[in-house]
Amino acid sequence: MESKSNHSSPVLTDPIPINKSRLGIHSNLLSYPQSGGSLTSGKYMTIPRKKPGKLDDVRSNGWLDAMKSSSPPRKKLIKDFNIEVAADDTDIYYSWMIKYPSALKSFKQISKNAKNKKIAVFLDYDGTLSPIVDDPDRAFMSDAMRSAVRNVAKYFPTAIISGRSRDKVYELVGLTELYYAGCHGMDIMGPVSPTESDDHPNCIRSTDQQGKEVNIFQPAREFITMIDEVFKTLVENTKDIKGAKVENHKFCATVHYRNVEEKNWPTIAQCVHDILKDYPRLRLTHGRKVLDIRPVIDWNKGEAVEFLLESLGLSDRDDVLPIYIGDDKTDEDAFKVLREGNRGYGILVSSVPKDSKALYSLRDPSEVKKFLKALVRWKKFEA
Repeated sequence: MESKSNHSSPVLTDPIPINKSRLGIHSNLLSYPQSGGSLTSGKYMTIPRKKPGKLDDVRSNGWLDAMKSSSPPRKKLIKDFNIEVAADDTDIYYSWMIKYPSALKSFKQISKNAKNKKIAVFLDYDGTLSPIVDDPDRAFMSDAMRSAVRNVAKYFPTAIISGRSRDKVYELVGLTELYYAGCHGMDIMGPVSPTESDDHPNCIRSTDQQGKEVNIFQPAREFITMIDEVFKTLVENTKDIKGAKVENHKFCATVHYRNVEEKNWPTIAQCVHDILKDYPRLRLTHGRKVLDIRPVIDWNKGEAVEFLLESLGLSDRDDVLPIYIGDDKTDEDAFKVLREGNRGYGILVSSVPKDSKALYSLRDPSEVKKFLKALVRWKKFEA
């Protein structure tokens, strides 16, 4: 159980690096330092409900600015790109696309570069395969999108990498042909590689819904009890904030404020801040109108992409082209991995201009579906 601490800014700690072998999962993966207290099993600690502290805390550490940036004014965004734009939003968006061209309109160039290469497809879920909705439990993908993803998986190794729990995203997608990574890559169901260690404490050999042998990799497993404890405290301490919703994704806890009035955002941010002061081994990251409380370890969606490529035997090869499609700030780690060394293509899904490490863009899930269908048609024609 996490010991108490007086840290005023618990989320500024650098992530603890994972000592990785080439595959990133071998037995030299070290235990996490216990400076923030050790984890124990048994009863949960009862934490009294706190009154919010000074709102200056969340203003001075930039939390409020980060929360507002998840839906910034478009005019303010455009200034960051140094683009001359016309008056209406359509012209603004198309001007932004000079830097981030449409993956659909650029498909001929993408397919040309993909010729004679093995493509691997990585997909975010919310905002990419499904629309963003007020209730995250109702973020359903359409039957047409599910069909498009299923067809892609027939021709290319395909994985879903989501901030949701792995079980939840599988429940929403419902396709056994895919690999799944939940909790921003901290819970991966991936292929078995012959070079992997069978006795690693964070890697479990299992079988999927079709009886196929898979590996379950969970680099933050020791944090499960701590996350559950924080989740329960968050539920209690935010229950009077109208519109707030808290989810337990096993390896991270998520606070949704999409349905919270903006005037109450400082209150919800301060509530999270006050709880995290007691957990120096947890940190805050920002998504699209969500606050994610995650373990302080060096692992993200970019690491998950690298892990899956290694597991598939597709890493360090010139004949491989990974494609990652996502819409959220957490997907930037994956875009960065693919951009470095021109390894593959990151495609940002966005209907408004925003800065990104992606190379291409798509406007919304309907364009994602068109792009996936185009990939399948091209592969059939190429074959």
